[in-house]
Amino acid sequence: MQPRNMSMSGVVDLAAVKAAQEAKAKAEQTRAEAARQGGAGAVSPADLVIDVDEAGFERDVLQRSAEVPVVIDFWAEWCQPCKQLSPVLERLAVEYNGRVVLAKIDVDANQMLMQQFGVQGIPAVFAVVAGQALPLFQGAAGEQQIRETLDQLVQVAEQRFGLTGLTVDPDAEPGGAAPQEMPAGPYDALLEAAVQALDAGDLAGAVQAYKNVLSDDPGNTEARLGLGQAELLQRVQGMDPQRVREEAAGKPGDVDAQIAAADLDLVGGHVDDAFGRLIDTVRRTAGDDRDAVRRRLLELFEVVGPEDPRVVAARRALARALF
Repeated sequence: MQPRNMSMSGVVDLAAVKAAQEAKAKAEQTRAEAARQGGAGAVSPADLVIDVDEAGFERDVLQRSAEVPVVIDFWAEWCQPCKQLSPVLERLAVEYNGRVVLAKIDVDANQMLMQQFGVQGIPAVFAVVAGQALPLFQGAAGEQQIRETLDQLVQVAEQRFGLTGLTVDPDAEPGGAAPQEMPAGPYDALLEAAVQALDAGDLAGAVQAYKNVLSDDPGNTEARLGLGQAELLQRVQGMDPQRVREEAAGKPGDVDAQIAAADLDLVGGHVDDAFGRLIDTVRRTAGDDRDAVRRRLLELFEVVGPEDPRVVAARRALARALF
C-alpha cells in the first residue's frame, strides 16, 4: 500500500510534503488516542528490530513513526556491505532502548518501496519521523557516525515532535504493542485527492485540491508544500528540455533561462545542479533579478524538504552569496 504522503510523481521526490506542523499534530492525536485507550503498553527488545514489507509499511512504519523514530535499513541478501552494516544497526536499535525502531526492508522483495524512497544503491538508511521521510546515509558507515546520526535523529524527534520513544520491558511478549490507527485530520480527504491527482498526472487537479485546502486553512503546511511541488511539475510540463538547456548555457546572465533550467534540473533529480545553478545566478545578479532567483531557490528548497542535507548546505551557500 502506498503511503499518502510519500507519493513519487515522475522523478520528483514528493516524500517531504508532510511538514512539521501537520506531522506534530497527528503524532499528538495518535498519542492522545493511545492514552485514552489505556496506553500502547511496553514492547519487548525483539520489537525494536522488525522486517517490513509493502503490505505492512503504513502500519509498521508510518503509524509507528507517530510514537518513535523509525530507522529504515534497505538491504539485500547479495549485498556484502549490507551484511556488515545491518548487524550494527540491529545492535544499536536494541541499545537505544526504545528511542528508535529499526525497520529492515529487503529491496528484492519490495521494489516499490525502494523506488518510492528513491534508493539508488544499497545499503541505504532513511528515517521516518511523524510521517516525514528523512535520508540519513548511504553505503557503509562507521559505528561512531551511526551513533551521531541516531543521536541527532532522537533529538529532532523529541524537540520538534515530542516523540520520547517506546517503553521497553525485557519480559514483555514480542508483538504485544501494535501501533494505533492514526486519526484522520480535517483535510485528509482533500490532501488524499491531491496526491491521487499527482499520481494520475492530473497536475491542474492537484493544484486545485491543494488550493482548496489553503482557502480554508492558509497555514496548512502540507498543502502549501504540496502546491509548490505540483506547480513545479506544471511549469516543466510543456518545456523543451534541449532548448531550455541550450538557452541556459548560452545566456548565463538570463535569469529566466537559468530559473527554467533549474526547474528541469530538479525534476530530473539533479538537486545539487539546480541549487548550484541558482546560487551562481544570485552571485551574478542584483536588484529585482537577484530577488526573483532567490525566491525561486527558496521554493525549490521547500520542494526537496527543509531537513534534506542538500537543502541545509545550499542555504548556507545562498547566505554567503547574498552577504
